[in-house]
Amino acid sequence: MSRAAWPRIGSPAPDIQFGRVRAVTARSEESARMTGQTIGFVGLGAMGRGMAGSLLRAGHTVRVWNRSPEPVAAMVAEGAEAADSLAEVFAADTVVSMLANDTAVEQLLLDPALLAGATATLHVNMATVSLALAERAEALHAEHGIGYVAAPVLGRPPVAAAGRLNILVAGAPELLDRAEPLFAAMGERTWHFGGSPRQANTAKISANFLIACAIESMAEACSLADAHGVRPTDLVEMLTGTLFPGPVHSGYGAMVAERRYEPAEFRLPLGLKDVGLALEAGAARNVPLPFGSILRDAFLDALAHGDGDKDWAAVAAVARRRAGLPD
Repeated sequence: MSRAAWPRIGSPAPDIQFGRVRAVTARSEESARMTGQTIGFVGLGAMGRGMAGSLLRAGHTVRVWNRSPEPVAAMVAEGAEAADSLAEVFAADTVVSMLANDTAVEQLLLDPALLAGATATLHVNMATVSLALAERAEALHAEHGIGYVAAPVLGRPPVAAAGRLNILVAGAPELLDRAEPLFAAMGERTWHFGGSPRQANTAKISANFLIACAIESMAEACSLADAHGVRPTDLVEMLTGTLFPGPVHSGYGAMVAERRYEPAEFRLPLGLKDVGLALEAGAARNVPLPFGSILRDAFLDALAHGDGDKDWAAVAAVARRRAGLPD
C-alpha cells in the first residue's frame, strides 16, 4: 500500500475513502507478497499471544520466542514455529516484538551482539516505551543496517485476539509500507504519526495518559455519587448513554462503578509505568502535566495497598478510600 493510501487522523476508513474493492485488493496483494516471509515474534504475554495468532491466521509463517515456555507451546499448537533463542528470531525476515517495558526491550532486544548477527532487515516494536528508548533503539538498529519502526497499539487482549487493534505507527515510509500487511492482519485501523518512531510512542503515551485521567475522574465522580446515596452503576449508565459514550468510559466506567478489577487485562503497575512515561515526556519539553503527578501518587497508593495484580482500574479504590467509603 502506498504512502498516499495511508489513513489520516479524522479521515474515513480506507475502504470508504478509496473504495472497498481497491483497498481490499491492495492489502491482498501486499499480504500475498509477505506470506512467503518468516516473521519472528518476541513477547507472548496477554497481548502478544493474540497478535501472533492474528499473523498466523493471515497466513504468515511465525517464529515465536518468550521468556517462559508455556505460551510458546500454546502458539506452536496453533501452527507457529518455536525459536530456541533470540538469534533464531532475528534470523527471520522481519521481527515483531511486544514486551512490557523499557527494561525488557533494553535487556532482550538492544543487545549489539544480537543485532550484529541478525539477518532480519526490519524490527517492528509494538511496545509502549519511553521516547528516549525509542531514539536509542532507532540509532542502534541503524548502526547494524536494520530498519526500525514503532507501532504501539490501542486495545485490550480480547481485541488483540480478534485482530481489531488500532495501531499507531511511525518510521521511514518505505519500512511502514513493508510492514503494512502485518498491521492489516493484527489491526482494524492503522494511524500514521510521522517519520520518526518516537512520534508513535508519543501518541501512545498521550493516549494512555488520557485513559488514566478518565479512570481517575470516573472514580472521583462515582465516589461523590455514592457518598450522597446515588448508585455508581446508575451514574455510569447515564453518563455513557449521554455525555461520554465510547469504550473508555463505558468499559472502565462499569469496572469502576462495580468495583470489578479482576481479572486484570492491563495490570496496575503498567498503568503507573505509562503515567511515568507521560511525566518524563512532558519534562523533556517543559510541558507541565499537573494531573499526572496526582495520578502517579494514586497509582503508588494502590500499589501500597496490595492492588498490584489487579487491573489498572483498581486505582479507583484510592478515591473511595480518600472519601472514607467502604471497600
